[in-house]
Amino acid sequence: MDYEKIGALIRRLRQERGLTQRELARDLSLSPKTVSKWERGGGCPDVSLLAELSAALHVDIPALLAGQLSENRLTGGSMKQSRFFVCPVCGNLSVCTGNAAVSCCGRPLEPLTPRKATPELALHVTESDGDWYIESSHPAEKDNYISFLALVTGDSLLVLRQYPEWELHARLHGRPHGKLVWYSTTQGLFYQLV
Repeated sequence: MDYEKIGALIRRLRQERGLTQRELARDLSLSPKTVSKWERGGGCPDVSLLAELSAALHVDIPALLAGQLSENRLTGGSMKQSRFFVCPVCGNLSVCTGNAAVSCCGRPLEPLTPRKATPELALHVTESDGDWYIESSHPAEKDNYISFLALVTGDSLLVLRQYPEWELHARLHGRPHGKLVWYSTTQGLFYQLV
């Protein structure tokens, strides 16, 4: 570990939060000399303080220990670059429009890679009164269901959340064209074009 890099990051994040060394030390129940020592690279925070320090500075622990934040490249604003993350523990859905480090329930999540739906798995999309009407023959059971449906276009993302034992019936107003993405709790992430 590079104590000087870690200290420089602590100083930068503390200043970004508008905190003095004394205020940060008070929040962590430490002396201001301890914070000063870290920022000068004369030591590193104790493992028992990392969770509290990362929360106070709004940074994750791996970035704090690496002494640097990774910056994302601008994706040009297209929602087509959206990445979907699903927590295997609680089923929480996170969506990012570019590269991101996402975690849930204490676990880092990897972005899901959507697979093109085969004709057997594809959602049934029909035109109805100028809208898309979407249905599925996918089971709607407690442990086997479609947990979300999303329509991704170049400039928008519409997400419809589904719950266990809910059959999929959705209406998308105005028949927008784009990529229809959905997540089966047992089979993963799929897509089809509409």
